[in-house]
Amino acid sequence: MAVEAVIWDFGGVFTSSPFEAFARYESENGVPKDLIRRVNSTNPDTNAWALFERNEIDTKGFDQLFLEESTVLGHPIPGSHVLPLLSGMVRPRMVAALKACKEHFKVGCITNNMVSMHSPGADAPQRAAGAMGQIMPLFDHIIESSKAGVRKPDPKIYLMMCEALSVDPQSCVYLDDLGINCKPAAALGMKAIKVVDVDQTLAELGVATGLTFDKVAA
Repeated sequence: MAVEAVIWDFGGVFTSSPFEAFARYESENGVPKDLIRRVNSTNPDTNAWALFERNEIDTKGFDQLFLEESTVLGHPIPGSHVLPLLSGMVRPRMVAALKACKEHFKVGCITNNMVSMHSPGADAPQRAAGAMGQIMPLFDHIIESSKAGVRKPDPKIYLMMCEALSVDPQSCVYLDDLGINCKPAAALGMKAIKVVDVDQTLAELGVATGLTFDKVAA
């Protein structure tokens, strides 16, 4: 089936991955490597991360619950230390690729996010650069987990996007930096691309869409 829509994750796709910031925090604070990711993957449907992304707890609740969960793993980390790590720097080539796709296909964004000032691209330098302002208006439809009350990798959120865009899953390309979020998309029939780096992503997106991105200006 011909491609009709390209659906994008936001953080780690249009911005640098928060995992890079997690790693810096762990190194600077004597925390074992990947501990923050371990906290986030333990009880993934009911932990602080999941509850916050579904807007079932507020910032204070996240701060306390994340501290409790990390303490169980032996290294107490307040959730208030984690939230500032979510902001990333915008990747201009990915934004350019989005604009190119928009000329040919419907484009949507599915983002697991939190009701917080620290959402991807929302830190002070990015606000000054208009990062959110330059990217979000480009999408035909946006689904935010904190507003929808459902989060990836729940298949419902992908189907919600397909319904909003009036497309079949089989006619969609989906991009995400997390394999766990790519799997449901692929199971529904989407062409899923795991974002590892910009060059790899644009090469795979070019194959999937038939567009050429190596000439897209940064």
